[in-house]
Amino acid sequence: MDLTLPPEVRAPSAMKLSELIGSLSYALDITEGQPPGHCVRVCWIGMHIGRAAGLPEEQLWELYYTLLLKDLGCSSNAARICELYLTDDLRFKRDFKTVGDSLPQVLSFVLSHTGLKAGLAERFRSVMTILRDGPAIAQDLIATRCQRGAEIARLLRFPTGVSCGIYSLDEHFDGKGKPDRLAGEAIPVYARIALLAQVIDVFHTAAGRDQALCEARGRAGSWFDPRLVRAFEEVAAEPRFWQVLASQEVDRAVFALEPAGREVALDDDYLDDIATAFGQVVDAKSPYTSGHSARVALYTDMIAESLGLSSQRRRWLKRGALLHDVGKLGVSNSVLDKAGTLDRDEWAAVRQHAAYTETILGRIGAFSELAAIAGAHHERLDGTGYPRGLKEDAIPIETRIITTADIFDAITAERPYRGAIPLEQALGMMEKTVGSALDPACFAALKSAIARTPFPL
Repeated sequence: MDLTLPPEVRAPSAMKLSELIGSLSYALDITEGQPPGHCVRVCWIGMHIGRAAGLPEEQLWELYYTLLLKDLGCSSNAARICELYLTDDLRFKRDFKTVGDSLPQVLSFVLSHTGLKAGLAERFRSVMTILRDGPAIAQDLIATRCQRGAEIARLLRFPTGVSCGIYSLDEHFDGKGKPDRLAGEAIPVYARIALLAQVIDVFHTAAGRDQALCEARGRAGSWFDPRLVRAFEEVAAEPRFWQVLASQEVDRAVFALEPAGREVALDDDYLDDIATAFGQVVDAKSPYTSGHSARVALYTDMIAESLGLSSQRRRWLKRGALLHDVGKLGVSNSVLDKAGTLDRDEWAAVRQHAAYTETILGRIGAFSELAAIAGAHHERLDGTGYPRGLKEDAIPIETRIITTADIFDAITAERPYRGAIPLEQALGMMEKTVGSALDPACFAALKSAIARTPFPL
């Protein structure tokens, strides 16, 4: 067994905070059903608006991270959306971003997104509940998202200005937004810019620059601060602004936009906090995954310690365990929380999450090795796993450790289709797969670690 230190375990200073957060923002895009790069494009748009509006450099730094992280709380209301609307939360969230204040538009959205695969009686009950309780439902969904996003921003060590900007994203200039019905300049300026930039990107991506300009102008004074709309009109007059926005170079351009002047030490402790925070974003998506990433990270560390891995290597691997399911943010809760048997398309959607994980983490240059390890956690020694069907020799020990930890938690935790399985029964089930799915040494290390630790942990 090769236990040499991977080349990627290196000084965290080789990474930039903008690259790390910008790359992880792609996980937030898929949670919202948006085309990849949505938050990065919003950052490009919003930073140009902020500069045109005359924000000082210190505020521009806070605006930068508000824009990249505006959707931090987006996973926290996904299960509730599926429950209330009997629908695919990803499609619901994607399409809802195009809905304005018009009552006919809102009613059309509800009817076209509620219970389309449900029986007639069930769909009727759901539609009637939404029509009766619509304002309270909207308030609850948006407040949940806003509160959770602000909490995670604080876990990520961002200042109050950033967390407040994320919290107030859905406030409207005329005071008819949510969650607190703030109006005018009582709304944090970062939130005012973020909402404007979000709508511009959604409509530009779907229908082009003319439609984006039309939406911005049409909602000035109602959704948007008119002064900021005028600032956007100045920006929109520059051809290069649109060229970069529509190009493959927008990531690089946004990373270069990070305002100078605030030194952030991206040390090991901060990397641990970032991985933990994004693990919480993942786990918030479903009531059945609450705490999953943290538990898998704990079991991963216990197995790695039993196998004799160094403390530095264990710390590195634990981050991969915390982020191993980040790709599940791109799977609908209508699939994740389904109590019955998954059909072929649903199963294909579930299998896709591992590839999403590798793609998202692979965007971070310094995480390339960890991306492959985390993205392979559903591979099996006999080649029956996914996404690549790798066999024993092609599966690194780090992946085998995370796989063992992941399976153990999946069996011992409650699932949509069954209750939690007791410890001894779970270990017996796992033992039957040793050599075919599970690595023998990793399973032995898990049993050894559990024997030394009271369970549940």
